[in-house]
Amino acid sequence: MLEGKQLILATREYAEEILETSRRELGWSLFLSFLAYSMILSGMLTLQILGSVAAGFLLVRLFVIYHDFAHNNIFKGKRTARIFFTLFGLLILAPMSIWKRSHDYHHKHNSKLYTSSIGSFPIITKDRYLSASTKERFYYLFARHPLTILFGYLFVFIYGMCIQSFMNNPRRHKDSLLALVLHIGLGVLYYFVGGWRLLLLMQTIPHLIASAIGSYLFYAQHNFPSATFAEKNGWTYVNAALQSSSYMEMPRWMQWITANIGYHHIHHLNARIPFYRLPEVFHAFEELQSPKRTSLNPKEIYACFQLKVWDPQKNRMINALELSQTQSR
Repeated sequence: MLEGKQLILATREYAEEILETSRRELGWSLFLSFLAYSMILSGMLTLQILGSVAAGFLLVRLFVIYHDFAHNNIFKGKRTARIFFTLFGLLILAPMSIWKRSHDYHHKHNSKLYTSSIGSFPIITKDRYLSASTKERFYYLFARHPLTILFGYLFVFIYGMCIQSFMNNPRRHKDSLLALVLHIGLGVLYYFVGGWRLLLLMQTIPHLIASAIGSYLFYAQHNFPSATFAEKNGWTYVNAALQSSSYMEMPRWMQWITANIGYHHIHHLNARIPFYRLPEVFHAFEELQSPKRTSLNPKEIYACFQLKVWDPQKNRMINALELSQTQSR
């Protein structure tokens, strides 16, 4: 059985792009997105609603492909692709400067207590929570609240990716302001062309759907009942990938929509593997076939949302009831 660095090295042969496959996967995604938005412009309400929902799901897939491009594992060195994905990052409210910086940091510090919250949802220890001020507790719980994730469009993308990043560093994240201005401008255009109906169907509903799915996937794949977290000295990259990143079981159609991001433990083990090769790696290595799992089952979604803080004594995340019992002692 391969372990540690040997396992990472063994996956290197799969970290090679098949350019024809990359083009085909992106091409089909764009074609289906074009059809979805064409349905919205059809004028028939039923078709418009179906198109709007489909557009939201397809934005998820395109976002994961954009995420792969930012990892330099597809279309590497292709100027046309860089222009396209830079524009897409602006349109999806995840401009390249803040997305790449925060997401690369997340990969390097995944599940590391005290620093893992950069580029991810915050996680603190029980003792840190108990010693926090009321204001600090509020912001911590708010960031992890189901409604915050459900409305990721507002809180994760418009505020977190655009407003907050620009306010924190205007010079580095000028594109965050550009993304926000472009988004508002398109919204105004939709309104003047087709009123509230077109604005909702072309922009609001697709972004609400895509942002909610994306925010939950990002949350649940590192915040699930069996996930483990470590202090800086006890942290290793491979353990963070295999013990703190889940394999999310999904129906095949949802695997397609999410561009195989459910194979998250493999993605964190070697982020240079293109999304369409992740299932191939899963089946090639016995060491990767028994990961920590979660799913989109409502019971498991509920269980993930119940997790609040890391308890080092119990070596697991604890829920609100356990946390309140600790506070009452």
